[in-house]
Amino acid sequence: MTVHSPARRTVALAVLLVLVVAAIGLSLAVGSRPVDLGTVWRALTGGDVAGPDRAAVVGLRVPRTVLGIAVGAGLAVAGGLMQGLTRNPLADPGILGVTSGAAFAVAMGVVVVGVTRPSGYVWFAFAGALAATLAVYLVGSAGRSHAGPVQLTLAGVAISAVLTGVVGALRLADQERFAVLLTWESGSFQARGWAVILPVLPFIGVGLVLAALVAGALNTLGLGEDLATALGTSVRLTRGLSIAAITLLAGGATAMAGPITLVGLMVPHIVRWLVGPDQRWILGLSALAGPVLVLLADVAARVLLWPGELPVGVVTAFIGAPVLIALVRRRKASGL
Repeated sequence: MTVHSPARRTVALAVLLVLVVAAIGLSLAVGSRPVDLGTVWRALTGGDVAGPDRAAVVGLRVPRTVLGIAVGAGLAVAGGLMQGLTRNPLADPGILGVTSGAAFAVAMGVVVVGVTRPSGYVWFAFAGALAATLAVYLVGSAGRSHAGPVQLTLAGVAISAVLTGVVGALRLADQERFAVLLTWESGSFQARGWAVILPVLPFIGVGLVLAALVAGALNTLGLGEDLATALGTSVRLTRGLSIAAITLLAGGATAMAGPITLVGLMVPHIVRWLVGPDQRWILGLSALAGPVLVLLADVAARVLLWPGELPVGVVTAFIGAPVLIALVRRRKASGL
């Protein structure tokens, strides 16, 4: 097979589909109470299963698995969009202020409303992500017709630094009150039930649809703005839809689970190495590879400190750092 041939892409798609199924199976079976796959299947299909096993699978692990799929797909596709939009292979959804905006809003929710539960602060996090991204776009486009990749990056770094500093000062001022923020910032899946997941899932879905719509236009935009315009691509519309998709995907994922690091940065790199620079394949396979990484990280988080568990964000950082270092040293993996 030639590099990035259709056959190679088909093989990559088939392998990722198998890995998704395997990761879902592990997520449903592995935990502080191990449940064999046969029992998992009977619990899901209404068969005769002991009460504790049914509670573990249906009550705890099914929503947690759905959360892992949504967070993995959201962050990975948002990362692919961000890298394709800015033409920066090291771009991450956090550059648009998603993480810092969400953290700032959660902090305000703690101060003003006194929220302490995930179902309460998920909307603060999502609103903060949306507001910060809008602010980044407005600052990046000030004095010009549209925000270019460099302007977006610089505006995002500046606003993120300001918001992160404010949150740090608030936390130091009242550490006991902001213990909830520390838990959220660790990127944990604990205590994330349907009340947290279901309201945000539609936003993740809309973001994935927008990503699919702009994938082809991002390929054209990569040729340069003038040539893209000559070929009939609306640069402004493509950028606007891409930013909207990034905000919905990364904002929704961050609101549900807190900051999960390196997923949006690492997964598109791996996929690009496998299938080449076509954004349609990068975004499509990132939507599969992201859940695989997050679900496996969640499984590892449950067993590494058994009977306790690690935050998923800690595991993704531990896995992602050496993988990313290896990838960026490869020209074909890091180039856009």
